[in-house]
Order: sequence, then structure tokens, then C-alpha cells
Amino acid sequence: MFATWFAIAPRFGSCALERHNGLAAGLLEAGAEGGLQSGFRLRYSELVKKMRVGVICAFAASLLFAGLNSASAEPLTSSYHGQRVSAFMRSFGEAQPPYGFVRFCESQPDYCRSHWRGGARFEATPARLSQLDQVNRSVNEAVEPITDYEAYGVEEFWTLPTTAGDCEDYALLKRERLIALGWPESALLLTVVRDEQGDGHAVLTARTAHGDFVLDNKISDVRIWNATPYQFVMRQSYVNPKAWVSLEESVLNRPVTMAGSAARR
Repeated sequence: MFATWFAIAPRFGSCALERHNGLAAGLLEAGAEGGLQSGFRLRYSELVKKMRVGVICAFAASLLFAGLNSASAEPLTSSYHGQRVSAFMRSFGEAQPPYGFVRFCESQPDYCRSHWRGGARFEATPARLSQLDQVNRSVNEAVEPITDYEAYGVEEFWTLPTTAGDCEDYALLKRERLIALGWPESALLLTVVRDEQGDGHAVLTARTAHGDFVLDNKISDVRIWNATPYQFVMRQSYVNPKAWVSLEESVLNRPVTMAGSAARR
């Protein structure tokens, strides 16, 4: 297990979240990703005032099935309080980075070097999307699940695994392999979610022009984010590698205990 200590993270030196850059990254992401969905909420609110209940229900049902087929059957019980129709995640501003990520950046500064990135989504070809599946499956098969406490005697320790690792280690290795295949760093973002039991869990998000895809050590298939059973909490920024952004309208300043060693599906 490991814990993302949101309140503790800023205390850790050069790799802790830089408040100015983190805030700027959060605002840039929220503005870039949120404009369409904010406009939708306003238009929907106006419709609610004008339409009868039966018509509203029919309208909501049509919106639910307007997304990708694989996502349309997903119960709307997770992030954004039910607004999971879009294939693209929305960010809500700055979030504190996970404690283990802060320490990982201290030991691996090249991984977290601070520079601004372009905001354009990666135009992934079918061959590129196939690489997501290949890397997800190969890493899941090569690495045995083990908790950080079992391996290192601590609750949270992020590292690139060799033969065994926790959920965040899988995500780090998948990111490294995809970068070696030519994927841009800004398209491969570490992400914290809550799983079906409410436990913290780490995955890798591939941010593309076709949607946000999730690579997960618990699931062999690569899925669009809104076709997963998870509640999305926070994600590494595509603007600044040290910054993280909230995927909920509010993220409480409390630890989230991660359960990384779960059965694969």
C-alpha cells in the first residue's frame, strides 16, 4: 500500500509542487478542457427550467448514449457527479501531488524536470493505439504485484519496477516504454483514482485526440476513462510535469490509502 499525503507533499524540497507553476498549470488545463463542458452545463440548466420531467429524462438518456459505445453502459456514479459522457477528462484546477511522486522526483529529477509543454492532444494513429494495449499487457504479465510495505517496509515508494511492484510502479514502467516507442511525455500522465472498494489506486492515462485511455495493472484491456469503474481524483498535468490537477471539483486535504496488489481481470 501507499498513501498520497496531499497535506505533506509541499514540504519536500525542489520536487514538491511549485505553487505558481502548479496554479498556472491547473488554470490552463481547466480552461482548455472545461470550456465545452461548462457551456453544456449552462445550456442544460436552461433546458431544465423549460422542459417537462419526461422530456428531460429522454434528453438525458440520449446524452448518455452519445459517447463511445464502450462507455455508454457505465453507471454515472463517479467523477464530476455523473458527468462522464465525454471521452475527455476535465480538470478543475491545482491539486497537491502524491507524497510518493514528490519523493520520486527528488530521486529522479530528470523525470520531473520542469518545463512547459504544448497543450495539443496527441493524434494517435491506430498503430499507436495498438501500442497502448501491447504495453499494458506486457507490463502486467512481466511484473508481479506486491505492496510497497511488503517490498520496502514503507506505505508509499514510487520506483521503476524490474520483477515486482505496486500499482504506481506499473504506471511508471508503462510510461517509460511508451516514451521509448515515440509517445510524447505530455500525453502520458500518472493518475490517482479510487477503485470499486473506495481504495486509492494509480493508473496511467494516455491523453489523445480520440479520448483519454487508461492503462491499469488490474485490468488487461485498455479502456476509455469513462468506461472504468473508478472515481478519478487527480492527474499529472500535461503542462508542467511537477504539477498535478484535480479531476474532482474539490479534493480534500487528506491521505488516500492505495491498494495496489489486486487480482487482474
